[in-house]
Amino acid sequence: MVLGPVLLVAMDGSVLFLAMPQISQALSPTADQALWILDAYGFAVGSLLIAFGNIGDRYGRLKLLMTGTAVFGAASAGAAFAPGPELLIACRALMGVAGATLLPSALAVLSELFADPRRRAKAIGIFAATFAAGFALGPVVGGRLLSSLWWGSVFLINLPVVVLFLVLAPVLLREVRAARAGRIDVLSVLLSAAGILLTVYAIKRAAAEGLTATPVATGIVGIVALGWFARRQLRLEHPLIDFSLFRDRVFTIAAITGLLPLAAWSAMAYLGGIYLQSVLGLEVLDAALVALPGAAVLTVTCIVTPALVARTGTRTALISCHFLIAAGLLLLLVTRVSGGIGWYVASTVIAGLGYGISFSVVADTAVAAVPAERAGSAAAIAETSNEIGNALGIALLGSLAALVFRLQGPGIAGTLDETLQVPGLTATVIDDAKSAFVTALHIAAAIAGLLHAALGVFALRHLPAPGRRRRGGAGGGHGGTGRRHRPGGAHPAGRRLRGR
Repeated sequence: MVLGPVLLVAMDGSVLFLAMPQISQALSPTADQALWILDAYGFAVGSLLIAFGNIGDRYGRLKLLMTGTAVFGAASAGAAFAPGPELLIACRALMGVAGATLLPSALAVLSELFADPRRRAKAIGIFAATFAAGFALGPVVGGRLLSSLWWGSVFLINLPVVVLFLVLAPVLLREVRAARAGRIDVLSVLLSAAGILLTVYAIKRAAAEGLTATPVATGIVGIVALGWFARRQLRLEHPLIDFSLFRDRVFTIAAITGLLPLAAWSAMAYLGGIYLQSVLGLEVLDAALVALPGAAVLTVTCIVTPALVARTGTRTALISCHFLIAAGLLLLLVTRVSGGIGWYVASTVIAGLGYGISFSVVADTAVAAVPAERAGSAAAIAETSNEIGNALGIALLGSLAALVFRLQGPGIAGTLDETLQVPGLTATVIDDAKSAFVTALHIAAAIAGLLHAALGVFALRHLPAPGRRRRGGAGGGHGGTGRRHRPGGAHPAGRRLRGR
């Protein structure tokens, strides 16, 4: 029951990747609007997850879960029938606001349902697998729907799950709230949301139009807001983000592992969908089937990872996932305008192994590091890294790809899909446009792959080896998570890190 909303939130983070060519034809969004249609959802979720995690701790997680699900359903219906790109962006943002209520509350309720640590660890692994499956299967489900229905159908599939949850949740689930939750700092919520949105807006505008006064000024304001937010958290008794957690190297690398793989995955899924349909000319259902092997590998890996980590340790998982993702991403460099489906499938399968490991490890590490009464806010930190990574991937790597296409392409329009819709194009212009997009795909994949390889090397050098003792304290050497340690010994993530 709890996993239903989780699956919806994850799927809606990726379901539009294969739908964008149809949306572009139906609504004619600009290059900037097309990117906002994709990531307004992710930024709304990522900006508010921590705030809603704290609200759920204080006022009740089931109540917040019910409210968020209802709003999510209403916004999904609005998005399905949006007549233009502006309203679609607004509905996607509202879906993101609602989605931000669902993830931390669902994980906190799930943690309360299983008091036994072993059963709770399995439940969290299933939660992570559900979240990963939603992200992976979103393009596949969307492609199946789009092969016979109009683009709005990818939103209407949310409604049956929403209705079923609203009917059954009050009967099957109980209310959960923290014993002593602090008040919500409204200014911190505003600063974090404004800082993220303004900074990314500046990046998008700069990629589309160059370094004009507007994106530069907006970016400065966004960075100042984020800096103010970070400084404010250090002074608050009940901060939205407990930065002391990041003194622990395991937690820090795990949090980055929550962000970077999602950034790479979302960007490559978005760009890959365009590559398969607009460059190689596949029908939407065929493109969805090409994405299926990687989705299946990702989902299965996420399910079996907890058992593997119990044998090999968290250190091995945190290191190996980045090298697997890097290897998979770099295989995309072999793709060409005239062909590359086999290399694309191999890329998604190998990278899918790394993605599955990373999704599972991050969720378990975050919940294991905190007391049960702070499960909502801790879950929010883990999920925030995922959602911000998902949005940043499209915003940063997607904007980079758009910039490369603008510089390398024929100069007719800002995106490949817009260019191909212009009537009367010659074969040479079409080939130039497709070549420019493939170049943009290669550059984005190379940067993401190199970042993962670098993080893998960093984890290899700085995570304590199995059998090596971690010194106590909230910041000494390989220290633990300080006051977040459970009484009577190291937390489970620490035990797995050291090996058995």
